Amino acid sequence: SRLVLFRIRRLVLMLSKIRGSKLFTQIAQRPNLSSHVLPNLALLAVGSPFIFRQLFDPQSSTYTYLIGDAQSREALIIDPVLEKAERDVDLVKALDLRLLYAINTHVHADHVTGTQKLKQDVKGCRSVISALTKAKADVFFNDGDVIRCGSIELECRSTPGHTPGCTTFVLHSAGAAFTGDALLIRGCGRTDFQEGSADMLYDSVHSKILSLPRNYLLFPAHDYTGRMVTTVDEELRLNPRLTKSKAEFIEIMNNLNLPRPKLMDHAVPLNLVCGGPSE
Repeated sequence: SRLVLFRIRRLVLMLSKIRGSKLFTQIAQRPNLSSHVLPNLALLAVGSPFIFRQLFDPQSSTYTYLIGDAQSREALIIDPVLEKAERDVDLVKALDLRLLYAINTHVHADHVTGTQKLKQDVKGCRSVISALTKAKADVFFNDGDVIRCGSIELECRSTPGHTPGCTTFVLHSAGAAFTGDALLIRGCGRTDFQEGSADMLYDSVHSKILSLPRNYLLFPAHDYTGRMVTTVDEELRLNPRLTKSKAEFIEIMNNLNLPRPKLMDHAVPLNLVCGGPSE
């Protein structure tokens, strides 16, 4: 009902003031959000079972996600950045979490992962990545596998196209997905390097991400304009690339003419060993 929606919006806005979080404020102030989206946000951010933090590296415009089980205190982190690893370690300690997994959505080309630094500084933390990346790690997963961490269950959905090993992680109990570089807010990852394929990306995003319930929250690995979260519904209606036909999408992606990532030659070799050789 309208009254329920109003109360949820008021709760989220109140939390934004209490927690000083741009994420809460941004969502609370968006008038066109479906009434089904805000309960998902409440489950994810306030909600009983999970501790959730969206963290940002301004240098590479990378989002890192820390998700913990509020009861067992077991936690995982998605797409950590080397330069922000100390921040992440401090946060894990401050929240009294036990970090089990440092997970990468793919082999990044624009920054060095903080995975190895986290493994060095947090006892028991293990590196995790898709077997399709051909990278070195402690734990590998395949399409359809589930990563379990306390009450957290992340479904691994292979979403290749930006790179062959790109993966989207779906937290169904929170109505949320972490899309890496496969799907960005009103965009998608480039397909002109690291064995990328526009054809493959179009198919994987539509079949593995945009096929989720329309009210699911989508959290990308990057944004360059300050946006923090989107929904399946929004991207199905508003994404200027993925609302096109496949032929039109491929034409767009083949003519982006983007510059080569500045750190690619440095970052990719290190990320193929999850940030550096194990000691």
